[in-house]
Amino acid sequence: MAQPANRPVFAPWNDPAEKPLIRFQNVTKKFGEFVAIDDLTLDIFRREFFALLGPSGCGKTTLMRMLAGFEAPTSGTILLDGVDIAPIPPNKRATNMMFQSYALFPHLTVWDNIAFGLKRSDMPKDRIPARVEEMLRLVRLEKFAKRKPHQISGGQRQRVALARSLAKAPKLLLLDEPLGALDKKLRQDTQFELMDIQEKTGTTFVIVTHDQEEAMTVASRVAVMDHGKMIQVDTPDRIYESPNSVYVADFIGDVNIVEGAARPNGDKYAIAWAEGQPEIAATSADTIAPGTKVHFAIRPEKVAIASERPEGRANVIEGTVSDIAYLGNISTYKVEVAGGRMIKAQVANERRLARRDITWDDKVWLSFTDTAGIVLQQ
Repeated sequence: MAQPANRPVFAPWNDPAEKPLIRFQNVTKKFGEFVAIDDLTLDIFRREFFALLGPSGCGKTTLMRMLAGFEAPTSGTILLDGVDIAPIPPNKRATNMMFQSYALFPHLTVWDNIAFGLKRSDMPKDRIPARVEEMLRLVRLEKFAKRKPHQISGGQRQRVALARSLAKAPKLLLLDEPLGALDKKLRQDTQFELMDIQEKTGTTFVIVTHDQEEAMTVASRVAVMDHGKMIQVDTPDRIYESPNSVYVADFIGDVNIVEGAARPNGDKYAIAWAEGQPEIAATSADTIAPGTKVHFAIRPEKVAIASERPEGRANVIEGTVSDIAYLGNISTYKVEVAGGRMIKAQVANERRLARRDITWDDKVWLSFTDTAGIVLQQ
């Protein structure tokens, strides 16, 4: 039987011959004395689904507005397909922007909303109906073409706005918190729809979000921002498993962060973190000088919890169960260890809750391997 061909790995950022679609070169944006974007250099590639992630005020929306043409850089250049876009007005750029509010025309049908931009473009009039029908099929709204926006659901309105944004086949689609108005379940379903549509059209998507889960789900790469700077730009798995700083580790997902002093111990490092407690054994690709203050970050799902002391684990810490959060598929145990510190352990709920053998105030042992966490020096 013939073996299926391997799906090619999509990683143009690792190919030196690949030219970026978007290039920010030393871009700074100031509003008076306030620096919104601080000397930023970044490449985004064709067919990428790129996420700008960060707290409110970190500069992600300013970055997107500069791409759209609503703001101009104070200094530096932004290239789209090798062309400086600064002198090009928003309506002449090969970009389109989808707003959080969707901005649909309430008096127009779904069909006419999608056709609106095409009628004002240089597309021949006789080709517009076919393009609108193609967009309706793409977002699976053929049956709703004659309805007005108030006659369809929030999720459907979101898809109309997406179809309208893609109708003119932009090189780049900018999405500003596009799923913010949807409820959690619909938002999760729509994330997969967005990924599917992006893959089918081959359009480069840049999404602004403060929802870490959303960024990690949809994006080929994520840029974690803070105070106008890119703190880390990487694939979702690398951002989660190999954060480059305490800021990124703490911002993405749930994490335990223990402060201590590191010293080399053979091919590993020993981290002294609490008086009378065994040192944490950890590995690091970086060279760490003896006595360096470090932060040891470990995800709760990598910490095992047991009512009896485990054997053969590199790290074992004794503690008392302080709190339990039951989240359906998982349970999170908050365990108080030396000096009143809290460490979280997460366990998949493979059995019915009634059979759980660890409860509040129980004495427990937390354990993890020497490669389960990451040692951070910044």
